[in-house]
Amino acid sequence: MRFAIISRRKWFFLLSGTITLAGLIVLLIFGLNLGTDFKAGSQIQIVLNQPYNATAVRTVFQKQGFPIGSQSITAAGTNNQMAVVRLSFPLSNLQEGKLNTAIKAAFSKALVPPGYSTVDPIIAKEQSKTAMLAVLFASLGIVIYVAIRFEYRFAVAGIVALLHDAFIVVSVFALLRLQVDLPFIAAVLTIVGYSINDTIVIFDRIRENLKGAKIKTLKELEALVDHSLWQTMARSINTVMTVLFAAMSLFFFGGDPIHNFCFALLVGLISGAYSSIFIASPIWVAWRGRSIMRAQRSVAKA
Repeated sequence: MRFAIISRRKWFFLLSGTITLAGLIVLLIFGLNLGTDFKAGSQIQIVLNQPYNATAVRTVFQKQGFPIGSQSITAAGTNNQMAVVRLSFPLSNLQEGKLNTAIKAAFSKALVPPGYSTVDPIIAKEQSKTAMLAVLFASLGIVIYVAIRFEYRFAVAGIVALLHDAFIVVSVFALLRLQVDLPFIAAVLTIVGYSINDTIVIFDRIRENLKGAKIKTLKELEALVDHSLWQTMARSINTVMTVLFAAMSLFFFGGDPIHNFCFALLVGLISGAYSSIFIASPIWVAWRGRSIMRAQRSVAKA
């Protein structure tokens, strides 16, 4: 069943604008749950080898003078037999030694020493800066490539769609209070690469259909782009479904270390498929359509 996509672009823009506004509100209210990669502190992974008990784990840390809240402890591992504790400050070697003794005394089956991951303030600041630069340079490279390969309107439309996808993933993580760490940045970059690939396929089909076509009105341009979208629709859906199946398998069976990475991929893949079809191309049509309408007015005045 085919339907007109481009002529309904205002509704798609309204939907994306609403989602973006809601995401912005979520970010302003909750902020991001930054992991130790971007925020100075320590993360301790304790293999308990017994049922998880948040109160017992919290008591061990409180007795060592480390006040932690309920959100600082999460269950992980098979049958929730692992505790992940996050502290807002880096631990010294002496503190780690005392903590090892306290954990062994409280949980006789626990593996000691636990896994420690500590980041000091300078490294956290550097990693935050590097992550931002990675996303910025990736986006800039995409804009330059698409502008050279196609035209600047395609480049701007593509990057708007990419920002749309990245922002939705960030907003979902902020709302669900999921940890933002280096694997999350890797997921965002993966989403950016996948989304622009799908968008370029659609843009290429539009460009091919434009060759030899004498577009004089906005309606003709809308019809051509609609035809191009439906020509690539099966390919877009089949591709995203294939990747989604792989990401879902990793999400359910890949284990806790890549759980958030896979979840970010799932959200981003769905958003990327939507934006490639319903955001990028309609933005280009709206922009190119203005040029056509200006040309028509100039001819009418002449």
